This record gives sequence, C-alpha cells and structure tokens, in this order.
Amino acid sequence: MLKKINKFRKSLMQGLTKNVGSNTGNKADFKQEEIKRILICRPNHRLGNMLLITPLVQEAEKTFPGATIDLFVKGGAASVIFQNYASVRNIIQLPKKHFKQLGQYIGGWFRLKTNKYDLVINISPKSSSGRLSTKSARGRFKIFGDIAPVDALNTEMRHIAKYPVYNLRNYISMMGGEPQEGAVPGLDLRLSEAELRAGKEKLQNLAPEGKPVICIFTYATGTKCYAQDWWGIIYDKLLQRYPEYNIIEILPVENVSQINFRAPSFYSKDIREIAAVIANAKVFIGADSGMMHLASASKAPVIGLFAVTNSAIYTPYSNGSVAIDTSKCGENDLFDAVDNILGKAD
Repeated sequence: MLKKINKFRKSLMQGLTKNVGSNTGNKADFKQEEIKRILICRPNHRLGNMLLITPLVQEAEKTFPGATIDLFVKGGAASVIFQNYASVRNIIQLPKKHFKQLGQYIGGWFRLKTNKYDLVINISPKSSSGRLSTKSARGRFKIFGDIAPVDALNTEMRHIAKYPVYNLRNYISMMGGEPQEGAVPGLDLRLSEAELRAGKEKLQNLAPEGKPVICIFTYATGTKCYAQDWWGIIYDKLLQRYPEYNIIEILPVENVSQINFRAPSFYSKDIREIAAVIANAKVFIGADSGMMHLASASKAPVIGLFAVTNSAIYTPYSNGSVAIDTSKCGENDLFDAVDNILGKAD
C-alpha cells in the first residue's frame, strides 16, 4: 500500500511540475568564458542516481575550465562520491527522510537561495524537485532538461547519464557557444592511487592463490533481483569455465547472498572501499543496481544484467562494459560476454 501511495504522489507531483520552468537566458548575454559558478540539481538519495551525475560534472569541467560546481542533492552519498572532484565546492544536502528531519529539509531549500550562479542545470526533466530547485535557484542561465521527449531521442541520448550531457551540449550550441564533442564521459569515482592499492590488497587477501578475479553481485532490489536458483547455476558454470580465476562475491549492505555465501565474499559499508576492490577485478557481473553503477564508476569492465528495467537507459557503457537482456538472451550470451572481456573469445 505504501508503495502505491508513493507512486501516486510521485506521479501527481510530476504532473503538477512538468511545466515548471523552461530553459532561460539571453543568447546575446551568453559568454562561455564567464560561466564561473554552476549549480547542478539532483535531489535524489539513491546511490546509482548520484553516481550517474559524474559524467555531467566531468563535462562541465571541460566546458567551463576553472568553474566551481555546487550540487543540490538528497542524502549523504554525494559527499563521498565527489570527494576527489576539486571542482565541486559546495554540496547542499537535503536529508534522506525529510518528514523526520523537516527543519534540515526546509533549511536546505533556503540555503539554495543564498548563492548566485551563472548556470543552473536540472539533471532529470521528470524530477519535480529537480525542476522546482532549478526554478528557485538564483541563476543567470538555466537548463531544465527539455531537449525533446525522451522517447523521441535515439538510444544513445536516452541513457540516463548521457541525456544531461547532450542537453548541456545542445543548450550551449543554441546559445552560440562551443560545446564538447565526441563520447560522453563515463561514470568515475576518481579513486586515488592509495585507494586502488588498498583495494588490490583486500582482493589479494580474499584470493591468496594470486589468480585474477571475477566479481559477482547477486543481489538487487525488488523485481530486479534474480532468483537463487538462477544465480546458483551461473556460479557453478563460472567455476567450471574459469578455473584460472577466483570468483569473489561483493555483498550488499543487507549482507545477503543469492548463492548462500558459497563464494569468498567482501562486505563493507564504505562505497569507495567497495569500488576500489572491484576496480582490481577483471570483470564485474551484476544486475541493474546502484552497485552496478558503482562498479562502472570504479572503471572495471561491467556486465549488467537486465530483465525488468530498460537497458538503453541504464546500461553500463564505458571500459568495455556491456548489458545482457536476460529476458531475451540465454546463459551462453552472458558467458560469451565474459569471454570477450577476458580475451578468451575465439
């Protein structure tokens, strides 16, 4: 019942705010080199959604060298994700549970009004709080995220991380500026060398034989989670097909395993520590989830498993990563993808 109420509330808010704001700014006043203070609005607490901001932040850094970037977000993940982004100056953080922390929630919205920005960017055009925060912020130029209806865009532009980047490029072009060209940046946690060394050491402790590692993540929320029987078959075949590799399971914060903890496993609540471990693996296999996006942000090759969500929107897309639609593809397609990444394909 609660899920239905939340879904109705979200739908209602989207309907009420879909026409709030439109791309603003006088073309004659737009000078790209004068964009020095940027605000990016994504008031959402989910780990995956925070990681999916990183390509736009990288794009903004390249497009406006020397500019500082503020983030308007929800929850505490952004401060950890962007700790190695020198361009990110302030993170205006709404509490995850705003009804329980109403004072902090209201204070975050008031803080949004304290600074002036040259450019304000809304990440998701369907986000009611994103549109409202972009409208409320004090900015000379504003991008609300309305290139065109998402369904009308090609597959490349429909991706949830790429859409804001193409939106920014389109806006700059319309304003007479010089947008970036070429491939959209990938997700990037910007792990330090020290973090990567520590992750390698932790992985070696789990795999003392010195064999390279295949990481698996068997959990996901709701209907995205594959059954224990399915994962049991996949795990057994991984052991059979790749005896020269160690199979390590990355555990979720819930500390559950769809293979009943049969594999050596790594558990942590520190997302940077988890990412540093995954970064040292040869490939990561997991369902569409925040952990899948974290693996992408670690720059490990990722095989994303999709059955109920749209792979065109959420697929891991850099570092040789691929998506497997298990509603259409069989186990052989998954193992073919593993072979390709490991260089074992014929």
